[in-house]
Amino acid sequence: MNKKYVSPIDQSPLRFEKNQFVDSKGNIFPIRDGIPNLIFPKNLDKSDLESIDWYKKNANCYDDYLPMTFDTFGVNEDEERQKLIDALKLKENHKVLETGCGTGRDSEKIANQLNEDGELYLQDISEEILKIGIEKLSKKSFKPHIEFSLANGYFLPFENNYFDRVFHFGGLNTFGDIKRAFTEMVRVCKPGGRIVVGDENMPVWLRETEFGKVLMNSNPHYKYDLPLKHLPINARNVKLEWFIGGVFYFISFDVDNGEPKANFDFKIPGERGGTHRSRYYGKLEGVSKEALSLVNKAQKKSGKSRHDWLEDVLKKAATEELEKKK
Repeated sequence: MNKKYVSPIDQSPLRFEKNQFVDSKGNIFPIRDGIPNLIFPKNLDKSDLESIDWYKKNANCYDDYLPMTFDTFGVNEDEERQKLIDALKLKENHKVLETGCGTGRDSEKIANQLNEDGELYLQDISEEILKIGIEKLSKKSFKPHIEFSLANGYFLPFENNYFDRVFHFGGLNTFGDIKRAFTEMVRVCKPGGRIVVGDENMPVWLRETEFGKVLMNSNPHYKYDLPLKHLPINARNVKLEWFIGGVFYFISFDVDNGEPKANFDFKIPGERGGTHRSRYYGKLEGVSKEALSLVNKAQKKSGKSRHDWLEDVLKKAATEELEKKK
């Protein structure tokens, strides 16, 4: 059993004992048939429980009916899925995490692009669906190290900054906490790494068409909004595309550290003047229209920018006032 797993609760180390993992606080995570169950919290959100129940009922026929989605739009499943894999920009030795791997339809394509130095961790929250993926992939030979685990997509049981690539397709819309899911993907991905996610979405320009209404009536998942508001602040080079008939999206982005950087302190030419920073942080209390009119007239007469004129006047007035107090 690979030791790259950590507690999904607080990322503390796990110790292996009696066919189970135990974290530093004594929380137990059983291992059954070689698959660690690292699902947390134990009391899942309603949407997650509904997803688990649906997959439990439909696991055995899932692969039989899934191709209907691609047939509906007259597209080739392998070609469409390959678009997602291509967006990962994989290298042969990458360490890759696929969350919500399902029955392994994308997992197989990822594994085929990795060599002996590569690693592929496959995670899902549904035991029934994961077992199908394990059985399917076990019948084929792949070069990278591959491991499976049961886990919650927004409480990932992996070390910080471990993976070069993180991938998820299908299921994101119904996550109980999409923002946390993105936060976790970024946490386990190395700075400079890449993340690709996708799911159903009826574009806004098609929602009032017969095309859109018929599909959303048949499959309510098409009604879900794009998760753009949940993207992390350290997402860079974000790209959004629609595929599979134009009603599935995928978002790809590179992972950076913190907020974007910019120069807020260069002097801006023109009547207003100042810098980006001074314009934001240097706001004054509101003044009357009469006072503002006088300021504008005096500033224009001085030939200075509004920022420089106010800066000079205020400094002078403040200095004189402080001198009086001495």
